[in-house]
Amino acid sequence: MRAPIGNFDNARPAADCLDLLTPPVADAVRTWHGAVPAGQLLYVDTDPGIADTAVFVEHYGPELLEQSANCVVVAGKRGGETTLAACLVLSHTRVDVNGTVRGHLGSRKASFAPMDTATGGTGMEYGGITPIGLPVSWPLLVDPAVVDTEWVLIGSGRRRGKLIVPGKTFAGLPGAVVLDGLGV
Repeated sequence: MRAPIGNFDNARPAADCLDLLTPPVADAVRTWHGAVPAGQLLYVDTDPGIADTAVFVEHYGPELLEQSANCVVVAGKRGGETTLAACLVLSHTRVDVNGTVRGHLGSRKASFAPMDTATGGTGMEYGGITPIGLPVSWPLLVDPAVVDTEWVLIGSGRRRGKLIVPGKTFAGLPGAVVLDGLGV
């Protein structure tokens, strides 16, 4: 199957690749009740050595920069309490952690979560964290530009492999809040 974006000839329905996904991502795909049919969640096998966005785009083509999104975990702190949240922005932008995220979470301070916190809390590999399969108690902050992108390339929970899904999918994920000004 040919992927709807990029030059990927090995695209397959993610439901046929559960063994290649981390347990939380595989569980989310297995029990999918999203706004789009599960068959529109695609998996493509990729080299884990080029998983980082800049290298990935250099290898697979610059057009993917406009169609890829990064999911990062942030920690908001206020009065000794820490709130973890995931943020999803297009790869050519960055997350406004100290403005939009901090304000939305009502935190005095916000920063990227430490790697062990992000991987331990998600059950995913660093560099492959994806919004599909996140803890349902976490807010998922999504930039509107991601939702407005027809097809989006995201992590698969591992550094090896990517998911390709319709952008409108993200607004309907558990805990999702579409937030203007998230990606700058």
